[in-house]
Amino acid sequence: MSIFVNEGEAHKRPNPQRVAILGASGSIGSQTLDVCRQHADRLDVVAITVYDSVSFAAKAAREFGCRHVVIANEARRNDPALADMPEQAEVTFGPEALEELVRSDDVDSVVSAVVGFAGIRAGYAALKAGKALMYANKESLVVGGDLLMPLVKPGQLIPVDSEHSAIYQCLVGEHRSDLYRIWLTCSGGPFYGMGREELSHVTAAMALKHPTWSMGSKITIDSATLMNKGLEVLEAHHLFEVPVDQVNVLVHPQSMVHSMVEFSDGVVKAQLGPSDMRIPIQYALSFPERWETPCERVDYRDVCDFSFGHADEEAFGCLRLAKEAGRTGGTMPCVMNAANEVANLAFRQGRCGFLDIEATVEAVMGVHDVAPVESLAQLEELDSKARDAARAYLEGIAS
Repeated sequence: MSIFVNEGEAHKRPNPQRVAILGASGSIGSQTLDVCRQHADRLDVVAITVYDSVSFAAKAAREFGCRHVVIANEARRNDPALADMPEQAEVTFGPEALEELVRSDDVDSVVSAVVGFAGIRAGYAALKAGKALMYANKESLVVGGDLLMPLVKPGQLIPVDSEHSAIYQCLVGEHRSDLYRIWLTCSGGPFYGMGREELSHVTAAMALKHPTWSMGSKITIDSATLMNKGLEVLEAHHLFEVPVDQVNVLVHPQSMVHSMVEFSDGVVKAQLGPSDMRIPIQYALSFPERWETPCERVDYRDVCDFSFGHADEEAFGCLRLAKEAGRTGGTMPCVMNAANEVANLAFRQGRCGFLDIEATVEAVMGVHDVAPVESLAQLEELDSKARDAARAYLEGIAS
């Protein structure tokens, strides 16, 4: 199902809108809470979920008067911070509780800021339940887009990634048949212009210093390897019904043009704005309306010249591998993503080098027998096997 939509087809939102925020303690989740704080008359945070940040959840539940709190990590059932939960908040535990929450009659809209493949079941449940879904969980679309997208009704799913929000905004009111290609912008990360010799000496501390965006550690490393951009290519492929090679990565270090869409007549629409994730988060929650900006405006008379360049897929092989996985399709993106999540964590923990992330992904992809995507259970089994294969590869190169 396409997410192309006209404003008149927008998913109807009540006022106030009852919002559940999945992954509330992370970067996107925290910024979503800030948007809700600024628009308390329109957004009622009825539920939050965290993995194991119980003290954060207790504080947020008190501030926003949440009626539901889910702690995904069941090992936190005896956490002392649970005593600080407000009386009105029902606290439940485990991934199944996440799925129950998004199906709740108390929830109108779900903001999914869960990182990685772990968010796929909640996203699937939210779509099945007919909830408005503001999606920042790109990995689950990369892995399970073949299962998720057929469930989407016009205006029901709005992407939160800044690039895909930009593309979505450029396409409102347009016809699918007029789309020629997508220009997916990319800051280039902290190592833009480096060759493989220089990249072989990169440390996690260096990679975690993104030049323009403030993000969580996993996505920041993915941005440094350009895997994040590869994942976003596949996300755009599913969201906007375009072939992988119709999504062109365009390096734009200033991060002011968030993406562009080129139409059949040669006209290009671009979406510009500050490098602040609260803008696409707010747009997803307010669509088809636009609310007052959550951040400082840009005076474009003072902006330096914009520049654009090519992404180097030879130096940054993760981008090449992600696109290969997308072209292959089926279950290949699942194993690609799983291997990357394992190698990304190993790099952050100092257990492998920067280029070993790419090598791990390539090794796991190289031995995978591709099959059509059939079910969530199938994807979960393949995800687990690919993670085991990635760990075995990393242990092999470390010995």
